[in-house]
Amino acid sequence: MLAIFHKAFAHPPEELNSPASQKRKLPEETLRDFLSLHPDNTFSMSFGHAAVLAYVRPYPPNPLEQLLFCGYEDIYCLFKGSLDNLCRLIKQYGLSKCANEAMLIIEAYRTLRDRGPYPADQVLKDLEGRFGFVVYDSKAGTVFTALGSDGGMKLYWGIAGDGSVVISDDVEVIKNGCAKSFAPFPAGCMFHSEGGLMSFEHPMHKVKAMPRVDSQGVICGANFKVDKFTRINSMPRRGSAANWSEFDTDTQMNEA
Repeated sequence: MLAIFHKAFAHPPEELNSPASQKRKLPEETLRDFLSLHPDNTFSMSFGHAAVLAYVRPYPPNPLEQLLFCGYEDIYCLFKGSLDNLCRLIKQYGLSKCANEAMLIIEAYRTLRDRGPYPADQVLKDLEGRFGFVVYDSKAGTVFTALGSDGGMKLYWGIAGDGSVVISDDVEVIKNGCAKSFAPFPAGCMFHSEGGLMSFEHPMHKVKAMPRVDSQGVICGANFKVDKFTRINSMPRRGSAANWSEFDTDTQMNEA
């Protein structure tokens, strides 16, 4: 899967941008390369200059690593993996029995954005299984990404030639498009375009960027890891303000 967001709509950690990256591709080039890998089995949706979402239809389907795309009320979700407790969560959110994981994520996001009493980290902890997803709220112009804590799924993110954020489960697509300005997305973490990067597995601890050095000794992007020795100064808010659409400012990770 591939998601690209204009720099005006996503604000990733500065450490992703490597000074050694000189030949990064523009978003349209990365999208073209991605689509050319599977010319007869890809789907993409563009949102003007703001964003583009694309994925390869898996064949044959793999129930453990399914790739899903769904859109509802201007909210779009790319989901990879599977949830072991999907049936229970479907009942909890009052969805149809035929709903899939992408539909569930959209409903959870929409509920929390509009009237949710629970913080995002607690909601993500309720997801049991191997998963990685990207949500784009085209009406609000916000991005939300998360990766399960078990490490079963992989996501990567980087910075394109024009400063756009690129997210994909294909590391070669990221490398070719972002050169050295990329990193693995950290497991057990979530990123919101306004709230930054934080851990939902350990919400009371900061996420720090550790410089990544290649075989030539050149700094290329960063690895992001939870610093279990550095706690956030104040308790995260547990009210409706601390939801997926606007994290509590006390827990923002932009400066982590």
